[in-house]
Amino acid sequence: MSLPTDHVVHTQHLTKVYKDFWGRPKVTALDDLNLTIQKGEVFGLLGPNGSGKSTTIKLLLGLIFPTMGGAHVLGEPAGSSRINERIGFLPEESYLYRFLNGEETLHFYGRLFRIPRRELKRRVPELLDIVGLNEKARKRKLREYSKGMARRIGLAQALINNPDLILLDEPTTGLDPIGTREMKDLILSLKKQGKTVLLCSHLLADVQDVCDRITILYGGKMQTLGHVKDLIELKDVTNISTKGLTAEQVVELRQWLDRNGATETAVTHPTTTLEDLFIRVVRENTPATRV
Repeated sequence: MSLPTDHVVHTQHLTKVYKDFWGRPKVTALDDLNLTIQKGEVFGLLGPNGSGKSTTIKLLLGLIFPTMGGAHVLGEPAGSSRINERIGFLPEESYLYRFLNGEETLHFYGRLFRIPRRELKRRVPELLDIVGLNEKARKRKLREYSKGMARRIGLAQALINNPDLILLDEPTTGLDPIGTREMKDLILSLKKQGKTVLLCSHLLADVQDVCDRITILYGGKMQTLGHVKDLIELKDVTNISTKGLTAEQVVELRQWLDRNGATETAVTHPTTTLEDLFIRVVRENTPATRV
């Protein structure tokens, strides 16, 4: 399948149905996902627990196989060994060796990628500086790391191979406000370097700060897709600024609007928040329950 070179992720009718012990369909975790992520963008994958986010990530990484449809990543079928070295992944829980320290951890994973020792000697301290682990922290065993420190070393590990595509699952979990700000700055820095970032998060304010486009998954289905600024704009409401008008002119303007059926006074479209959009989409697609 030939894809445009700027398509880093492309899915067609991607579907995953989990079956029970007898092989009967039990849960449709992802239903007919059609999605394209462009090179150099930060894309947000949002949704409540059980919405299909983790299933999507696993399918893109080739950790599980689709029931129907397919996905291409960096121009190759998802899971192809030819693209593993070009992908970085920070899972929600990083499973790293507890008895290695920060420096040893990055050297270990760097060798798995066959990065030359001379290059690692330069790259390891550079990455530790980028993720904010000081000299003392990088010498400590990972079993002594706090949740926030574990996220930092996990991110450094995800970047050790200088990937083109970075998958981040809840990257700010466990970080304090300063660490969260640093993480968001780092994501924007990766974008400036031409990297493509796929970000999963429940912290919608963080997503709103860094993502170019988002999709909201619910019940395994894509419910909305678009640029953040377009999705949060209230297109059915328009504000009119009356600055510079006399009181009489304001009254006349309101009377004219009333005569023409306007219910609000407007010229610019106000915006909602990504959190409000998320809650509205989920509520609109939740079946009513009977009491």
